[in-house]
Amino acid sequence: MYLPAHFAQDDPAALAALMRDHPLAALVSVGPDGPTADHLPLEYDPQPAPGAPHGTLRGHVARANPLWQQAAGQPVLAIFRGQAAYVSPNWYPSKAQTHQVVPTWNYAVVHAHGPLRAVAASEDAPWVHALVSRLTDHFENPQPQPWAVSDAPAGYVQGMLRAIVGIEIPVQRLVGKWKFSQNRSAADRQGVLEGLAKGDAAAQDAGALMRTLQPPPAG
Repeated sequence: MYLPAHFAQDDPAALAALMRDHPLAALVSVGPDGPTADHLPLEYDPQPAPGAPHGTLRGHVARANPLWQQAAGQPVLAIFRGQAAYVSPNWYPSKAQTHQVVPTWNYAVVHAHGPLRAVAASEDAPWVHALVSRLTDHFENPQPQPWAVSDAPAGYVQGMLRAIVGIEIPVQRLVGKWKFSQNRSAADRQGVLEGLAKGDAAAQDAGALMRTLQPPPAG
């Protein structure tokens, strides 16, 4: 990923928050036909471990998905995309002075790199069951009456577990890019904030994140 220094995000807490709040990742691997991407929610454990200096990602795929066999032991890339919004040149005050402006997008992304490990229920049923239970509890928590894995018949759950394979990625490299007009003047940044504030919910969310990146006022 192209990463100018002024867009680099190195704060572990910020990276973890984006992966937690936007857990549906694009998991990129290289198969027999070239690069491919699977889209799946991943749990992020920030605790460092041997071979995983930046924590661990965990999730699962269908047993019929060739990913867990083709990518086992191979390096993969998990891409998490956070807030993003289009930026119009009309929002820059500098447009009236120079007209030397172009459209762009502001966005936050995290790239997590590491080798993939597959864990089949037939090899470690408690590990896969615990993973599925944690993911379910996490995503069901906002519901008025959260559903739990234990709500389904035990035999049915065991059958479903046999149809999936757990995956684990020890994160060896974690790269964050927060591109929010840091390369523009203070006046242009303010113009972008005002433009985003008038947009849809996604634009307003991007604006809220952008405000946290603004330099403190002089003096």
